[in-house]
Amino acid sequence: MTGWNYAAVFEAVVSSVPDQLAQVCGDRRFTWAQFNTRADALAAHLLQCGLGEQAKVAAYLTNCPEYLETYFAAVKAGMVPVNTNFRYGPDEIRYLFENADAEAVVFHAVYAPLIEGLRAQLPGVREWIVVDDPGTTNGAAAASWASPYDSIISAHNNVDGPVRGPWGLSGDHLLFLYTGGTTGMPKGVMWRQDDLFNVLGRGGHAALQLPGVMTIDELRTRTLPVSPVMMPACPLMHGTGQFSALITMALGGCVVTNPNRSFDPAELWDIVQTNHVTSLVIVGDAFAKPLLAALDASPGRWDLSSLTMISSSGVMWSQETKEGLLEHLAHTVLVDSYGSSEAVGLGASASSKGNAATTAVFQLGPTVHVFNEDNQRVQAGSEATGFVAISGFVPVGYYKDPEKSARTFRTIDGVRYSVPGDFARVNADGTLHLLGRGSVCINTGGEKVFPEEVEEVLKVHEHVADAVCVGIPDDRFGEVICAVIEQSAGAAVDGFDQDAVIASVAARLAKYKTPRLVVLVDSIGRSPAGKVDYKTLTAVARERLGR
Repeated sequence: MTGWNYAAVFEAVVSSVPDQLAQVCGDRRFTWAQFNTRADALAAHLLQCGLGEQAKVAAYLTNCPEYLETYFAAVKAGMVPVNTNFRYGPDEIRYLFENADAEAVVFHAVYAPLIEGLRAQLPGVREWIVVDDPGTTNGAAAASWASPYDSIISAHNNVDGPVRGPWGLSGDHLLFLYTGGTTGMPKGVMWRQDDLFNVLGRGGHAALQLPGVMTIDELRTRTLPVSPVMMPACPLMHGTGQFSALITMALGGCVVTNPNRSFDPAELWDIVQTNHVTSLVIVGDAFAKPLLAALDASPGRWDLSSLTMISSSGVMWSQETKEGLLEHLAHTVLVDSYGSSEAVGLGASASSKGNAATTAVFQLGPTVHVFNEDNQRVQAGSEATGFVAISGFVPVGYYKDPEKSARTFRTIDGVRYSVPGDFARVNADGTLHLLGRGSVCINTGGEKVFPEEVEEVLKVHEHVADAVCVGIPDDRFGEVICAVIEQSAGAAVDGFDQDAVIASVAARLAKYKTPRLVVLVDSIGRSPAGKVDYKTLTAVARERLGR
């Protein structure tokens, strides 16, 4: 093997802690030895189907043990695991599987009707594997044309592992992370496993002050004071959940998933208590606010003494929400990570009781810089705005998209950077103040406004449950800012005071950043990963306003 490969990493963990729990989902519990045996069985089946080196294996699954088993099996066989957004409609699913060149798809039975209508259009998929689940009446029988997952595991249960393709393992073997972002069709970020393992801490954990390892033997022989138990409240198909799971498993920890598909804050706290979860992974205020509301409504209901860390990445996590959580969880550290599918480790902030980090302010990672339009570094304290870039361990590019790859992965002064599209300022103390994505920047009267900056202020108003800002065409200013607002329960009772909400922004930001228009919606409609469809919300606002 050349370079780090996740099959070798996980197998080293198996040899170290075979009898410790690797996965828990409701009543289902699997040790590391069982996790390994089940992944070997699936890997043997994929090879038996004739799939070759770096064949693409898609996981079309909600959170469950089979998700990570599919990933482990794919890397064992020298194949490429591919995430699939289970919220996608037929056109998006077809596009993703075609674009990824998927040759095998492991899917929950609940998605069988959608796939049934697409199979004839996806001749490249050689093997469909159905996972039984409580979301369907007939279970795996709903897809009689697919191979039942459980039957595969049983049939290959006695295979001699570790299972390998004739090509063996390599650090150059890929993992695909498809990301939809806020615009356009999904694009597949290609991560070399060696780069991904290194950028995710090389088997260590910075927040837990655990250093990375240098050799496979270290993974086999090291002893950790506490085995982490991590629960992703967000989907494993999203980079935040998936990468957090990879970090936890490289530590020989346990991943706890929720067998139910809906997000119920009280149920989540029940799972944390029952399984003594040490680390909870969320995606910003979309998860944090409901979790805080449950704690406020029932203070002292749960024993959460095991929970030492809550981490978030992907969208805004406000200072006010952090402070509220810390009132209930004084022993817990809140880690806000700034990164994306294309750029891991851009920055981070940590909050503890009495010291909640400011919204959207991060300590820069060691290989992170902010450049202006002339590719010159933005100086700390200059108030200048620039784009964020990270060097070091970065993806190969986007699969089958050289044009987008060239725009995102740039060489500046001989150094290759990933430039995910975020803009920021560098504060006088060297910290980064994130402004938002340039792709949704609003140009009003010649001034550039990043929606996230305004949204941060809107969301702390008591009558606002969630908010997004979009640009609406205007004859005088080119564009004006429209706040698309999901009201809080209190606003629905007392009546929404639009002027007061706008005034709250004017009191904290420059006048040109204040929304001139407001549109109320029943729901912002965030994805399971907390992301926003700015294009759709802009269309809704324009239709409502007659523009």
